[in-house]
Amino acid sequence: MTHRILFVCLGNICRSPAAEGVFRALMPEARCDSAGTSGWHDGDPPYGPMQAAARARGIDLSDLRARRFVAQDFKRFDLIVVMDEDNRAAVEALRPAGNPAPVRLFTSFAPAAGASHVPDPYYTRDFDGVLDLIELAAQGLKAELV
Repeated sequence: MTHRILFVCLGNICRSPAAEGVFRALMPEARCDSAGTSGWHDGDPPYGPMQAAARARGIDLSDLRARRFVAQDFKRFDLIVVMDEDNRAAVEALRPAGNPAPVRLFTSFAPAAGASHVPDPYYTRDFDGVLDLIELAAQGLKAELV
């Protein structure tokens, strides 16, 4: 079975594209995408410092482009993974009636990390710390899927 997973953050330039890149490297057979709950950066590549931090770990994000989360994503994906509770609320507000697609916090796949959400490095500037957490959560997600 091919898993279809969508990673969602606010602007789709830091956390969710990093999660997409890390997960597609970890589980290339999965169909992954990422989106943002805002349309501020539609069409933009991931934020330069996030790309650099990911590239230092062997993850290339340069082919990704930001897009906004839309209600049709509930039909396109088996699992929607959000970075924080604000993202979850914005995604759930667009859920079509009766659609059962699960929406889960990414940190739920890395309970040992003790994090309630994936912090936004656009504001914290901690790109490496965020990537550490994303890698842990990605490993947990893969373990749950296989």
